[in-house]
Amino acid sequence: MMKIAVFVSLFTLSIGSALAQTATDSIPKFDPKVKNALNMVDQMAYQAGLRYSDLSIAKIKLYDLMARNPEDLRYMEALGSLYFEAGEYASSALVAMDILKINDKNVGALEIASYALEQLGAFDRALPYYESLHLLTGDNFSLYKSAYLQYSMKRYAEAMNSLTMLVKLAKADEKIGFAVSETETQQVDMKAAALNLKGLVFLDQNSKVEAKAAFNEALAIEPTFTQAKENLVKTN
Repeated sequence: MMKIAVFVSLFTLSIGSALAQTATDSIPKFDPKVKNALNMVDQMAYQAGLRYSDLSIAKIKLYDLMARNPEDLRYMEALGSLYFEAGEYASSALVAMDILKINDKNVGALEIASYALEQLGAFDRALPYYESLHLLTGDNFSLYKSAYLQYSMKRYAEAMNSLTMLVKLAKADEKIGFAVSETETQQVDMKAAALNLKGLVFLDQNSKVEAKAAFNEALAIEPTFTQAKENLVKTN
């Protein structure tokens, strides 16, 4: 087993070295007319792959387009979206992170990287992308997700700062969904959601009086908020 492990490590290292060398080599120069013709053919094949739900073909054509047009991020963005929509979160996250190395303000890539990494359980890696997304767009959902991940990682002071900010910034028409069963989702006021999460932060720290107050504030805004009702019982 030791020999196999060593062989695999050496094999992986040799591939990595080869890829690094390839990346530094000059990209083959195409005659513009030939390049455009090849791009057109691959784009048609990509569209056909989508039309006939053959995502493997669509992905292959995107890889061809990416290799031929490394300066055009549209193909990498489309690839990341395909992986993401198919629930292939590891691949979609890797593509999104590569895009962000080139353009750290790419909103679509930030959305994919943050959500995909969260789904993979990599909360510490997802958090900076949610934070960047909020700073870039002012999106309060991203701020809520940042607070939720901070709470999940027991970074309570950071979570409380995020939630205090969210309570101030949340708009009256903003909603966030909470699963109440396998088939049903309850849409809840964003401010109420923030107060409910604030209560959970207090509850985790055994501050039941503060937690109870936060849950009651949430219910004053959203009286039918199922999760807040259930959490309030825990303070008794």
